[in-house]
Amino acid sequence: MNNRKNGLFRNSLFYIVIFLLVMGVIYFFQGNNSSSQSQEIQSSEFIHQLKENNVKNFAVQPSGGVYKVTGTYRKAQEAKTQTGFTLGGNTSSKVTNFSTAVLQNNSSVTEVTRYARDHNVKMNTKPEESSGFWVNMLVYVLPLLAFIFFFYMMMGQAGQGGGNGKVMNFGKSKAKPTDSKENKVRFTDVAGEEEEKQELVEVVEFLKDPRKFVSLGARIPSGVLLEGPPGTGKTLLAEAVAGEAGVPFYSISGSDFVEMFVGVGASRVRDLFEQAKKNAPSIIFIDEIDAVGRRRGAGMGGGHDEREQTLNQLLVEMDGFTGNEGVIVMAATNRSDVLDPALLRPGRFDRKILVGRPDVNGREAILKVHSRNKPLANDVDLKEIAKQTPGFVGADLENLLNEGALLAARRNKTKIDASDIDEAEDRVIAGPAKRNRVISKTERETVAYHEAGHTVVGLVLNDARVVHKVTIVPRGRAGGYAIMLPREDQMLMSKKDAKEQMAGLMGGRTAEEIIFHSESSGASNDFEQATQIARAMVTQYGMSEKVGTVALENAQSQQQAAYGQMPTYSQATAATIDAEVRRLTNEAHETATKILSEHREQHKIIAEALLKYETLDEKQILSLWKTGEMPDKQNDNEFPSEKAATFEQSKKELERREAERQAKIQDKQDKTEKTVQESDDIQSDSENGQKSDQNDSDKGGSDKGNSDQTHTDDPSDHPDDGED
Repeated sequence: MNNRKNGLFRNSLFYIVIFLLVMGVIYFFQGNNSSSQSQEIQSSEFIHQLKENNVKNFAVQPSGGVYKVTGTYRKAQEAKTQTGFTLGGNTSSKVTNFSTAVLQNNSSVTEVTRYARDHNVKMNTKPEESSGFWVNMLVYVLPLLAFIFFFYMMMGQAGQGGGNGKVMNFGKSKAKPTDSKENKVRFTDVAGEEEEKQELVEVVEFLKDPRKFVSLGARIPSGVLLEGPPGTGKTLLAEAVAGEAGVPFYSISGSDFVEMFVGVGASRVRDLFEQAKKNAPSIIFIDEIDAVGRRRGAGMGGGHDEREQTLNQLLVEMDGFTGNEGVIVMAATNRSDVLDPALLRPGRFDRKILVGRPDVNGREAILKVHSRNKPLANDVDLKEIAKQTPGFVGADLENLLNEGALLAARRNKTKIDASDIDEAEDRVIAGPAKRNRVISKTERETVAYHEAGHTVVGLVLNDARVVHKVTIVPRGRAGGYAIMLPREDQMLMSKKDAKEQMAGLMGGRTAEEIIFHSESSGASNDFEQATQIARAMVTQYGMSEKVGTVALENAQSQQQAAYGQMPTYSQATAATIDAEVRRLTNEAHETATKILSEHREQHKIIAEALLKYETLDEKQILSLWKTGEMPDKQNDNEFPSEKAATFEQSKKELERREAERQAKIQDKQDKTEKTVQESDDIQSDSENGQKSDQNDSDKGGSDKGNSDQTHTDDPSDHPDDGED
């Protein structure tokens, strides 16, 4: 509380000093300016100057019981002024204007009027000012306030909002504790990461009941590092820990520590840990910690730049003399290889949790979580979608279902069906279809036979991968593509699997050579992928007899090569590597040539089907491969707007479908209103019938009464008598 008051007092004193300095500068310049042009004189002096014909003109204005007179001399007069800013005392200057005050009596007014008339001096009168003080305040104070506001904004921009936007509070942390009631994320919202959640459950249990661990002499990890590829749910896991524990949760990004001013990052680290210790037990979560936790000594500041000072302070706060009792630090990064070793040692980040890509069961669980609020049709199988999306992370799967929902809404559906999900997969993998692209007949045939070549080789070498879909519809930068999915999730890749993948990639160029006896640029991406697989086989996996079982490259060395750094092996070894990579790609090309030469008929059938239908799924491909014919039931596109060549055609098609939908709704409403009207008519007729029956009944009762007076009672003559 005292620190807050002292900070407020210091800030107020700073503003007061600035205000006084600005006022002094304005007063100084205004005083000098006014002294050089105008002079305050006595009323007797004014009458004397008027009598001597030295006044050119003057104006009279009533003001507070006197007449305020301002005028101009015919010639500049010598005047002596005294200012406190000059060391000589009095100074003389020339003035052309004057001001004075004259009493409001008849003698003074008569005298001034007579002298002005005798010397033909122009005299003017002004009405009395009612708000002169406030006008002066606006004239002098308003510019000053504008200047102070401008200065405040400049300081705020320099501080970049540090310390909640308060000027000069650069060293204050931006992180504020998240309210546990507002955080609705729980471990049930995190799917596909069961082992990772189990590791973090201990942290939650310690925060809720630390005595259980302390009694056994256990020390809870002071730091938990979540590492893994982007989109795997590292930040979501941290939010779930905070939501389950119900303790103050401080969330901040690594880039928030570093500013343009030296020492700001270290000061913010100290302030962050001070806040967390006051509210212990608590959790500090630093997202993208590699922004401040990179290895020291690689900066341009000789090891003393701002980022390294921030890292040093973070190291001290996590495990130094002061300690961080009751504060657990969680951090997330996808570049753990660049972090400083001192940050990763036990005592700081004791526990490192790898949040990897989910397997098929994890993907299915993630899809179930993200499909809770989405109406799915009966033909949507989440397990099948999980099998078709190997390598997808949680963010990709959420985007996939969202794209499917957008497509279903565009198609005016009430549920998301399998066709929407299938189109969404293509959009996520390769981008939206470009059906309006102008493609020549020759190029279209080349693409069809190229993709059919991939398909045939994949069908023959189907031990590791299965052909899922092939299309010649352009998407993104691809003129067409074939999707081959693994039969099951693989953590390891054998030498046979690698060679089969390379042969499948070579199938496109091989088909062009066999059918058209020419080569096109469409196989560039195939060659790139095949070369990467072959180079990894030689330099990383030890699958080359000439090079041997040695690891010559890894992810870090490849990154260094991208920046122009020389490899760690000799030139002779590099030549051997290049020769082995070329040998492996040539073997894959020969394998593809052999397969396509033996299956020319099936290759032609699949290519012609692609030219006719543009897209073939797994069922259609297998039918063409086995029987040479398409399946009985064709999955024609029921959405003509997606076949439109231009935006105008697509818009007209959508408007037509919308008009049809509105017409159906109107017809349904009309039928409902007609049904309601008919029911009302039937009810009205029924009521009229009941009234008629009642009248007949009343009439019958009257007849009965009369008959009782003249006839004996005979039920056969009066049917209503039984009711009476």
